[in-house]
Amino acid sequence: MTQPSGTRPADPTAEEVAQQLASVVGRLLRRLRSSSSESLLTPTQRSVLARLEDGGPATTADLARAEFVRPQSMRLTLGALEEQGLVERAPDPADGRKSVVSATDAGRTTLAGVRAAKRNWLAEAVAAELDGAERRTVADAAVLIERLVGS
Repeated sequence: MTQPSGTRPADPTAEEVAQQLASVVGRLLRRLRSSSSESLLTPTQRSVLARLEDGGPATTADLARAEFVRPQSMRLTLGALEEQGLVERAPDPADGRKSVVSATDAGRTTLAGVRAAKRNWLAEAVAAELDGAERRTVADAAVLIERLVGS
């Protein structure tokens, strides 16, 4: 449907914006994940490693709750990360019966590589596809999206 000349299109509804934003963000996340696939980490392993890097040491139970998985599944994920030397366990200083998991130097280096690959892919895509005014629009939209997610 075309708008008569000189009239402004109607503002989209909140539901329309939410649907479009969810769709675009989902596709963006899939592209970002695929841009760092050479790290040989699963999405869950990347997420756990990032959580440990950003939030510090945590118990298996805490990580399972944060990632919305069962503790048994988290133990498997942590076991795989530990085999690769990306995380290590230590006694919990607050409760010696428990252990806490933290990222190792190798884990932090691997995570930095994953994050750099994502940033590089996105920066290249922005440079190739958007002109200066479009980059400004996307930067402005990023500020609004950040406000939506409460960061």
